[in-house]
Order: sequence, then C-alpha cells, then structure tokens
Amino acid sequence: MKFLNKLLAATAVAAVCMAGPAQAETKRIALVVKALGIGFFEAAAEGAQEAAAELGDVEVIYTGPTDTTAEGQIEVINALIAQKVDAIAISANDTDALVPALKKAMQRGITVISWDSGVAAEGRQLHLNPSSNPLIGNMIIKLAADHLPDGGDVAVLSASATATNQNIWIEEMTKVQDNYPGINVVATVYGDDLADKSYREAQGLMQTYPDLKAIIAPTSVGIVAAAQAVSDAEKVGQVNVTGLGLPSEMAGHVHSGASKSFAIWNPIDLGYSATVLAYNLATGVAEAKAGAEIPMGRMGTLTLDDNSEGAMADPFVYDASNVDDFKDIF
Repeated sequence: MKFLNKLLAATAVAAVCMAGPAQAETKRIALVVKALGIGFFEAAAEGAQEAAAELGDVEVIYTGPTDTTAEGQIEVINALIAQKVDAIAISANDTDALVPALKKAMQRGITVISWDSGVAAEGRQLHLNPSSNPLIGNMIIKLAADHLPDGGDVAVLSASATATNQNIWIEEMTKVQDNYPGINVVATVYGDDLADKSYREAQGLMQTYPDLKAIIAPTSVGIVAAAQAVSDAEKVGQVNVTGLGLPSEMAGHVHSGASKSFAIWNPIDLGYSATVLAYNLATGVAEAKAGAEIPMGRMGTLTLDDNSEGAMADPFVYDASNVDDFKDIF
C-alpha cells in the first residue's frame, strides 16, 4: 500500500506538471514489467520514481500485463505507442516476439531499451543487464554447491520457458557445472512467475526426485514458492532452496532453514538505472553504440559492448548473517 500511495502521488504530481507550461518538456518514460503484482518489479518502480524526482522533468508510467506472456506485453506496447510516450524501458517475456511491436515504437520516434530480461538487438537501442550473465550463472549453482560438499541432485525452477534472462543464466550455469564435482542437475521446470504454479512445480520436483538436495530458482517468485513448498513438505534440512530473491520475501525462509542463502542485485537500483538510461537516450544526452559510456546517475556509467549491452553490478549474497539488514529495504 505504501508503494501504491507513492506511485499515485507521483502520478498526480506528474499530471499537474503535464497540465502546465512545462508540458512539452516533460518526458514520459514507460517502465514495462513482465507482469504486475510482482515484488521485484514494484521495487524497480520505486527506483524509477526516484530517478524521475531527481531528473525533474519525467513522468514514469509503470505498466505491464497481468500475466507473464509476450501477447500481454505486445498489447501494452501498442497502447504506449498510441499514447506517444517518449521512451519504453521493458523487461521482456520473450526475446523475439516483442521485436515487431518495439520496432514500430522506434519508427515512431520512441526510445526503446530493455532491462533485466532482454529483447533481440533489432528491437531495442540498448540492454541493461542487472549483472554479468556469467557471474550470475556461476553464482546460482555455487550457492547450491556450497552447502553440498559431497554433491547431490539439484533441480532448476525457472520462470517462463521463453524468459530471456533466466535462459541465459541457466545456460551459463551449465557451462560451469563441471567446476562443482558431484552436482547433478536432474531437471529444469517452469513456474511462469506464478506463485501457485511455481509451488506445484516445486512439489513435483520433490516427488519425482526423492533424493533431491537443492532447488535453484533464478526468479524472485519461484524461490519464495519453492521455499514454502519445502517447508510444507517438512523437508527443511533435506532440500535447500536457493537462487535469486528479495530479502523482504526470503528473510523468513532463511531463518526457517528452507533457504541457506540466496543472491540478488538491488531492484531499486535497476529501475533507477533503466529510467536514467532511457532519459539520456530520449533527450540526446547519449547515443547507444558499441563502446559508449552512458551516465546512470548515482550508479555511475554503463559501458556498452558490441551488442549494445552492459551490466549494472555484481549479485550480492544474503544469508542469516545479513538478510535482516535488508528485509525492510526491498
């Protein structure tokens, strides 16, 4: 409710600004998320509003579909094109399916970037990775292996089968699997970033693989659902849940023992950075090209590679020693 009040208040302020003399100067930046109602993205929207307040002439439109589908995001994109927004910053549900709609947006003069979960290069001007993909891939399997000195069976509970970021992280994880002797990845399942489906998938993994030692969930929805499934199955201490999650949602599961540790970057910083990047491109402060260093406000600069991608920061590990320090922040 606190976040919604902030969002409504910021929107009301932006509406007043739009009605006054500064209307032509105000940049409307749409922060498009995979689906509404997900804590990670709500925290990112707080960062976007922080950036808007700092920049002073920005209205943030926080939007997304009700479920994690490309079709839902395409409808949102088309609506934003009709509204003639200045920029779209999107966390994509599908790397390729959104390209035609986003190309249409760019043809209409709208700045388009992707963040968190990317789209193909022809569908955006740059992509902001929350961290280095190889570092994330290594981190999520290391978190499981650190608590399995003798190895064991582990499974992956991902978001949707077409989620760009999760697929890349799992691919990077597979590349370094041999660095962790005895760790056997038995399955990858998909909860579509829906709490109930993710919970059922976690239950199914424990039933199908009775010797399962860990569930790796590189999704903030999946990791909470899996931890709850482990607790409900009374398998705390037998199955460790790890991956990427929010301290506010995982603190209880860390203290219960369902999760020994997990990692995440700060989603507030991610939403902040995406908004500042979109603004700097939309206003001509910077150009998205290989080798460019684009300002990200308090987060420094983003250096683009040959695919016009860059990384924000390294993931940070949370466990019983520090999770309470962050649970009231995000």
